[in-house]
Amino acid sequence: MAAPGEAEGPAAAEEEEEAGALWAEVRALLPAAEEGLSLELSGEVEDCVPPLLQRGRRLLYGEAGRPCEAEALRRLSDVLRDYSWERLNAGPWREVSKAWRQVYAYGCLFGALAEVAAGRPLPPAVRLCDMGLLMGASVLDNVLARLVRVLQAHLPRGERRAAAEGSAKRVRIEPPHVPDVQPEDALPHLRCPSLEHFRDNYLIPQKPVVLEGIIDHWPCMKKWSVDYFCQVAGCRTVPVELGTRYTDEEWSQQLMTVGDFINQYIVNENSIGYLAQHQLFDQIPELKEDISIPDYCCLGEGEEDDITINAWFGPEGTISPLHQDPQQNFLAQVFGRKYIRLYSPQESENLYPHESQILHNTSQVDVEDPDLLKFPNFRKAAFRSCILMPGQVLFIPVKYWHYVRSLDISFSVSFWWS
Repeated sequence: MAAPGEAEGPAAAEEEEEAGALWAEVRALLPAAEEGLSLELSGEVEDCVPPLLQRGRRLLYGEAGRPCEAEALRRLSDVLRDYSWERLNAGPWREVSKAWRQVYAYGCLFGALAEVAAGRPLPPAVRLCDMGLLMGASVLDNVLARLVRVLQAHLPRGERRAAAEGSAKRVRIEPPHVPDVQPEDALPHLRCPSLEHFRDNYLIPQKPVVLEGIIDHWPCMKKWSVDYFCQVAGCRTVPVELGTRYTDEEWSQQLMTVGDFINQYIVNENSIGYLAQHQLFDQIPELKEDISIPDYCCLGEGEEDDITINAWFGPEGTISPLHQDPQQNFLAQVFGRKYIRLYSPQESENLYPHESQILHNTSQVDVEDPDLLKFPNFRKAAFRSCILMPGQVLFIPVKYWHYVRSLDISFSVSFWWS
């Protein structure tokens, strides 16, 4: 940010004033005094790290409440992020210490604040916040989520969308293959059952069912579309799965903005990209206001905070291979259709799970094009299926095998509960 007197002309003065107002708004998210900004970590880190965090705090609380040197704070952010990034990628994610994730979050916070303090364009600061939310752990009452909300509101409208105009006007080359669900294979449908009826007839006996009428009141049913996501989240960075299914050798993941994802994989049909199994609603709380946790989740043993809410957003043709999950699942369809096939856990021997530990919950069989010479018992496996339509919610009991293929551009919300 330029020192007073450096800017010349009305436009520059106005820009300086806007930058100062933004810094004041951002600064208000932090404790008023330096000693109020706790740097407490949830575990042990190397001895060199706490002094770096303390130096960042001193730079942040410089003269007149502004960083005494934004460039120094930016360089310190780079050091913290680079150093902690090595620890985040040193082994399996479940073994990564929360303390190192907090260090990474502080590095992202210092970097984003340095960008704002220097008066630089905001997209890099937004990306730093998202990286901290994705890879870090919550610090200072989830300050990164609050900070990115402020920054996003100050982005120019075009940068906020970050997607091509007419993004919903995807041209379909050929219609999707829609399987013919036979009556004897169709899942039962139930409209707004009571808690007791659902518990006694489906939850306790562990029977899948399609529920109707229970999410009609969600605001997302009227608000959400591809263009809406461009407007609300176009500039936000998310993890995207590249490839048709996660069992393919060429499958990979990449971080990109929602706008880039929509441009490359929703608008264009060159390849498959899938924003899958992502806790988008923790990252962008505004979207969480448009959905609700189904009442039936109260029948579980855990607390509401234990429910995992995931987003599934992608083009026609995305596939989740036949697999099972360790929790109960409500899969709510917001827009688009999905073909879903379910197999009871009792059929596991006929489904040929992978032998490797990492894929032991996933079948080796391509459900819609099975190799019956290699997997002959698969023909014996009984299944139920449905075309899940917008506004419908599928109950998938724990350990039930399920295969999912999107028939259209699709957005689903899953709720995993115990």
